[in-house]
Formats: sequence, structure tokens, C-alpha cells
Amino acid sequence: MHMEPRTFGQLKQQTDEQLMAQLRTGDNDALAVLFDRYHRLVLSIALKIVRDMGEAEDVMQTVFLDIFRTVAQFDAAKGTTKVWILQYAYHRAINRRQHLQVRNFYTQIEVEEAAPGLFDRVPSLGGMTQLELKQFLEQALATVTPAQKKVIELASHEGLSMQEISDKTGESVVNVRHHYYRGLKKLRSFVLGTGREKEEVGR
Repeated sequence: MHMEPRTFGQLKQQTDEQLMAQLRTGDNDALAVLFDRYHRLVLSIALKIVRDMGEAEDVMQTVFLDIFRTVAQFDAAKGTTKVWILQYAYHRAINRRQHLQVRNFYTQIEVEEAAPGLFDRVPSLGGMTQLELKQFLEQALATVTPAQKKVIELASHEGLSMQEISDKTGESVVNVRHHYYRGLKKLRSFVLGTGREKEEVGR
């Protein structure tokens, strides 16, 4: 069935299922509206599963790319668009977590002991723009020491284990673990809004 292209404003007024129908005809703006509606939810789910903002953002982008590529398979009779999107979010995030675990991305005991639920209680993160989120993360990293920041970045961005970071930096594994523990605690304090020492100093 042929469907006339819609303006972005008109698309925003449509239901999810109508947007999927538009997307099936090649109207890419329909995907932008779906992204606007659901990217925060997808990011929140991915973040809780992979426990890393950069990885969660990658999962989020992959999910919407999947939707674009497989829109022809969507069947409204089998479930809502929202459920379909969430299924992709869970599956992609779980697959990514398993991939990261194989690469020793997580030192599971350290993460759970040093910063349990780092992002679990931060619903406000989902309401940020990309620029605001980037600035927020830069502010968070500013609360840790250079040594702590380096260890966290090597573990998060390169997926290195504590031993590999030790080999790369020349520091002992004990020191690497210490930097990692303390850095995560500071980040958790900042993210949860309890680390207000910087604000007090600036007043």
C-alpha cells in the first residue's frame, strides 16, 4: 500500500504502529520519531545490563539500526512496537555483556563491591542531550585523580583486565585495583548526587 510522505510534525502525531508502516515505505523520518520516543528507555535498559555508558550508547544505536533493517518483519498482531523495540534492547545488551565478559571487560567482584548499582538510581540521565551527557561525564571524571581516570578508561574503553593494566602502566596490580576501587567510588558518589564537596568549595 502506497503511503504519502509526512512532515516531521505530522509524524510526531502518529501512533507507533503508524510510524512503523511509514518506515516500511522508506520514510526515514519515522525512525527519527521512534528514536525520539524510545532512545532514553533503550539506553536505560542497556546501561543497567552492560554497566558502561559508552557501551550502552553503542547498544542503543545498534538497536535502532536493527529496527531500520528489519522493519519488514514487524507484525503488529504479535505485539506492540514498544515491546518489539524493548526485545531488541534486551537481546542486544545481553549479547554485548556476554561479549565484554569474554574479553574480561568486567572485573565483576570489583565492580559489585566498589560501586554496586552505579547508574541504577539515576533516571535523570535519560533526559540529557548528547552534549549534556558528554559534559556530565566529563564533570564526573574530573572528580577522580589522573591515575584513577587512566585505570578506569583502560578498563572501560579498551576492556583490559587489572593484570593487563598493570602490565601496560608498570604499576602493581594492587595499586591498579586501588585506583580502580577509589575511582569508581568517586564516580558513583558524583553520579548519585552525594559527592557535593566540589560544589561546597565553589560557593
